[in-house]
Amino acid sequence: MPGANGRCPWARSAAERDYHDREWGVPQHDDRVLFEFLILEGAQAGLSWSTILNKRPAYRAAYRGFDPARVATFDETDQARLLADAGIVRNRLKIGASIGNARAFLAIQREFGSFDRYLWQWVDHRPIHNLWHDMSQVPARTALSDALSRDLRRRGFRFVGSTICYAYLQAVG
Repeated sequence: MPGANGRCPWARSAAERDYHDREWGVPQHDDRVLFEFLILEGAQAGLSWSTILNKRPAYRAAYRGFDPARVATFDETDQARLLADAGIVRNRLKIGASIGNARAFLAIQREFGSFDRYLWQWVDHRPIHNLWHDMSQVPARTALSDALSRDLRRRGFRFVGSTICYAYLQAVG
């Protein structure tokens, strides 16, 4: 699907091109980064990825470097702080979900030893390389993203529908 410049057609702005070239689709195994992308993909629901990329520095500050252990301790005061932060998406449901997701993330780390181990088991610890030739071929969801979404929701995660999970899986490799 990459164009003549080797990039996917969605990478139009400088921020999107930098993200595409340096991060998107690169296999990720750092739990903190996996948590960051999970929160950002949930925040993106209904918005453009460009919006989230532009807000990413503010998210990193607001979410304390995306340390899931710290986010899991956020209380009503922290929720109010996040809702007042114009640098992030101020959606009460998404903010509440992000805090609950931090707690569920920690539970997976306890059960599997790391979120990385949990996530990569879904693909036998190997990236899937799709060979799309046109954006119209790229699905919004797959059987894998459907299954991952169901399992995450069963474990208490929110804002992890199949489309979000598919975008997440693409982003983290």
